[in-house]
Amino acid sequence: MYTERTMEILKHNKICKIISEEMLDFSTQLVNDYSSTGSKSKNIAKKKNNFLLSSLTKEVVVYSALMRSLDSSLGNRMETIALKIAEASGYKVSQGVSGKISRETINLISTLLDAYKDKNNPKKVTLDDLLLIQKSSRETEGKSKIHNSDYLLEKEKDGIKHLTLMELKAGGDLDNKKARSEKHAILEQYAILISKYKDEIAIGKVVVYLYFGTVYNKDSLDSGAEDWAQGSVRSFFSNDELLIGKDFWNYICDSEDGWELVKSEYAKSSIHLDKALKQVISSV
Repeated sequence: MYTERTMEILKHNKICKIISEEMLDFSTQLVNDYSSTGSKSKNIAKKKNNFLLSSLTKEVVVYSALMRSLDSSLGNRMETIALKIAEASGYKVSQGVSGKISRETINLISTLLDAYKDKNNPKKVTLDDLLLIQKSSRETEGKSKIHNSDYLLEKEKDGIKHLTLMELKAGGDLDNKKARSEKHAILEQYAILISKYKDEIAIGKVVVYLYFGTVYNKDSLDSGAEDWAQGSVRSFFSNDELLIGKDFWNYICDSEDGWELVKSEYAKSSIHLDKALKQVISSV
């Protein structure tokens, strides 16, 4: 039997290995994509047709082509890294929820979300709302439905199964329409799980949580949701439903030191990305 300390060391090493290997692979792929025969080589050539940029230096043209793509693709890779870290941290990870949800519950969710966007009567998500959804999900028989989700994390602690639903975005910038649709989707998934595990929930054997998470906090490097100022998301998610930057990585790593570990290891591994970018720029 491994001691708790040994288990933590093993998890630490797994997380470091995941980040290192993924960043090396990402950097290698970046060079390949922007090679003369790569799938993204035309992106730089097309920038030269933009007269707003073409009169500037070559470096500016190349940077403008690279950075937008880099920001998006790097965010996607970090989401993949987070999935693997969650598994290394002892979570059972899946990306879909299937089960029954009634028309009454779907209508209730829509009604609740309509109230959140009423500027004359601003309203945040509350525990009472979730209790209403729980009651509706338990009392009405529904039709089968399948939802794709970013994360469904499962972990058993002290004989209780903890289920976590999470929608994840790199920086979290969503407009009102997208924020609402994200909340609607995750509430439907929540309702499905409540219906599916209603007997276990009733006796305290299963607990379901829901969160909106981000890979980084665009407003502050080393903090969570307290100073994250994304108004559209905050209109539909309460503070207790946000895992922003630091809080997200601590949760995924199941450790209070998760963020520090991820940040430190990423800094070490970013040397691969730095070399790849220099190689792409010099080749152009």
